[in-house]
Amino acid sequence: MDPLGAATSLLAGALFGLALAAPPGPMNAIIAEESVVHGWVPGFRAGLGAMSADATFFVLALVGVVNVVERFPLLQGGMVAVGGLLMLYFAYGAATDASRGFRPTDGRTDGGHAGAAGFRKAFVLALTNPYQILFWLTLGVGMLRPGTVDVLGHVSYVGDDLAGLVVVRTGSPALVVGFFCGILAWITGFPAALVLAERRVTRLAPVVAGLSALVLAGFGVLFLVDAVRTLTAAL
Repeated sequence: MDPLGAATSLLAGALFGLALAAPPGPMNAIIAEESVVHGWVPGFRAGLGAMSADATFFVLALVGVVNVVERFPLLQGGMVAVGGLLMLYFAYGAATDASRGFRPTDGRTDGGHAGAAGFRKAFVLALTNPYQILFWLTLGVGMLRPGTVDVLGHVSYVGDDLAGLVVVRTGSPALVVGFFCGILAWITGFPAALVLAERRVTRLAPVVAGLSALVLAGFGVLFLVDAVRTLTAAL
């Protein structure tokens, strides 16, 4: 690939990763909670947990293991059920943080422990997230094969307005590198913006933690309903 083509793929991949990482969802709920309750470092580490799960799926997709999940509905349903239960558990934790309404560590004393906990929560939850699994079964695998991808056409909140605007060739390492760079940019900037806002609005922390609890609980129920449907159809 020529340098211009590689640069285009890199930028398109970054746009793709950023667009997929930015929408509200369970991963951003955990990042938000960790950021406003514990500080930027734990929030960033929570983001790294989610990105590490994507990197794991990338490797599994590369060797073809991800397709196993698609072939075994019982396995898929079990993973979704676990994800739903975990989200409800984490929603309880977020609600507890909201009721406290303060940052106990302020990113200094116990920030390492808090960051490690956030990383583990996001990583385990992402591994059982059916949306991430579905992405790597379809578009994720498609990024590894020669062809084309409509970058903005697969972003849910964009719709058809920008579909066809950014179409790039797949199968390029630059596209994959750019994709993860886009995710990295989001998990760096999103916690920083939340921490900055929380410092200016002292009552923001319990509000964000409360909203995170609602998002996680909502997705937890949604995942459990999806798991029941999948398991019922498979039996």
